[in-house]
Amino acid sequence: MLHYPLIIDFAELLDSDPALAHLLFSQPTEFLPLFDEAARLAQSIVWESCKDQESAMPKELVHVRVNVSGSPLESPETFPSIGSVRVKHRGILLTLKGTVIRSGGIKMIEGEREYECKKCKHLFKVYPEIETGNAIRLPASCPSKRDKTCEGTRFQFVEGSIVCHDYQEIKIQENTQVLGVGSIPRSIPVVLKDDLVDIIKAGDDIIVTGVLTAKWSPDLRDVRCNLDPVLIANYLRRTNKLKSGIDIPEDAIKKFEQFWSEFKDMPLKGRNAILRGICPQVFGLFTVKLAVALTLIGGVQHIDASGTKVRGESHLLLVGDPGTGKSQFLKFAAKLSNRSVITTGLGSTSAGLTVTAVKDGGEWVLEAGALVLADGGICCIDEFDSMREHDRATIHEAMEQQTISVAKAGLVTTLSTRTIVFGATNPKGQYDPYQSLSVNTTLSGPLLSRFDIVLVLLDTKNPEWDKIVSSHILYEQDDVDSDKNAGDLRYVWPLPLLRRYIHYVKGHFQPSLSKEAERVMSKYYQLQRRSGTQNAARTTVRMLESLIRLAQAHARLMFRNEVTRLDAIAAILCIEASMTTSAIVDSVGNALHSNFTENPDQEFSKQEKLILEKLRSIDEFTNADGLEDLGSR
Repeated sequence: MLHYPLIIDFAELLDSDPALAHLLFSQPTEFLPLFDEAARLAQSIVWESCKDQESAMPKELVHVRVNVSGSPLESPETFPSIGSVRVKHRGILLTLKGTVIRSGGIKMIEGEREYECKKCKHLFKVYPEIETGNAIRLPASCPSKRDKTCEGTRFQFVEGSIVCHDYQEIKIQENTQVLGVGSIPRSIPVVLKDDLVDIIKAGDDIIVTGVLTAKWSPDLRDVRCNLDPVLIANYLRRTNKLKSGIDIPEDAIKKFEQFWSEFKDMPLKGRNAILRGICPQVFGLFTVKLAVALTLIGGVQHIDASGTKVRGESHLLLVGDPGTGKSQFLKFAAKLSNRSVITTGLGSTSAGLTVTAVKDGGEWVLEAGALVLADGGICCIDEFDSMREHDRATIHEAMEQQTISVAKAGLVTTLSTRTIVFGATNPKGQYDPYQSLSVNTTLSGPLLSRFDIVLVLLDTKNPEWDKIVSSHILYEQDDVDSDKNAGDLRYVWPLPLLRRYIHYVKGHFQPSLSKEAERVMSKYYQLQRRSGTQNAARTTVRMLESLIRLAQAHARLMFRNEVTRLDAIAAILCIEASMTTSAIVDSVGNALHSNFTENPDQEFSKQEKLILEKLRSIDEFTNADGLEDLGSR
């Protein structure tokens, strides 16, 4: 490594020398080079006093990097959003936060060169100007500061005096989560030099500190030439692991613990109270709300001894007739996640859903798509069947291996896509229950098998259900009751608290499978494999992995660190509701007409008994498995 960073905390500098800190903030262009020289001088002093000089060689290229974390520079005035950057921010130490959407190649750029005055032999350095495309501009006269003015105008280049830097240009975009409705996310190019190059990739969240300047836009015929803002980075840090941005106070955790202590004897009633807070404007659809909750919470990622990784994130697909509330669930799921991207299959232009190579300034660069930008969060895709052919070919790897391998225009790399995919699509024409899901949606079997849950919402004519829904919409007393119980978690969970709960259980609980849960899921998998009407795309090892993820997610939802038989049965019911498997429980029914019951624990006991009776058809399934007490709960 040729370049060595020396990171200083601006907060400590402000405490020890406020005047110097103010000068560094207000005049970074003049003082940052002085800090670099001071670092090299301090290094030489330390090295001279070092006894063992052979083992500690001095570093020629030391760069001072200013970390403003925890300092007053994190105020809105010096830490604005990208869309709020104005002329007043030029020339000061500015900090911006965004997501890398484009990462250029690494180049070599000239940083300085030395000239000699032919008249007085004075040596001086000249620095290229980024505003003019890194062009060299010589002074009008000799800049020597002697008693007698030289006024020479002829200069000679000193051979071997050119100092070059590694150079990379990236583009960052502000997070759409902090924007209002109708706002367009803004972006700004960032210039990285020396030790800062090649440490981030497209899709990373970064906080970058630097100096705002401008450069002339490229010369185009009949186009007015303007100054485009650009940030010269001094220090940057990745915030992928800190991207949550959800603060969970202690009183909220105590509220969660108290809630579950109240529902200790009726755990499923407590679970349903949480589920009622998901998309409350849509009546019923209990199965869909449970599937959304389990998808957002997800399971535990598993890495075996050989390094093979099994994803913990779950994927959900809603297939249904128009007007069944699919888009409402997409938008609400995006609000519940701390990082989300909403797009449509047909409306994803340019980079699309995955990644594409674009030509920028004569060179090819990678531009991240929706799945890469949603890394660590959720990507909601409406009109999922309308994806472009390029995205259909790549999304298989993105959903299962959670990476995107790119080999385009000479750019070969792998990008991370640890994201939840929540898709929604309409069937092609009238849904035919006698045809496979692949035929009804024009999605291939391998792509459908990537989804842990596929729910089909059929708008069948059910007079009783239509009466209930119309009464819910027209009867205003429901709204009065919800306002009356707004502060009671037994009736309704507000969106901010629901976000905190999902984030807390994902980070706090790492559920492990109990022996009883393992036996139940193993026997269900064997039964599906023996079924003669099974869907081969789903009844593979991938289906068993989906079952484990859903059971772990249900254990997290129930505020537990162990996957019990209850969680395994609940996961089986979710898989049963998916139309891509052969159902062994006849009482699942249409997911569109599923509703919350008055006594969910009693209802669940009936379903559990039904499933266990079916599982006993496996030869090895005996009373020794400890499942003889079906109604013991």
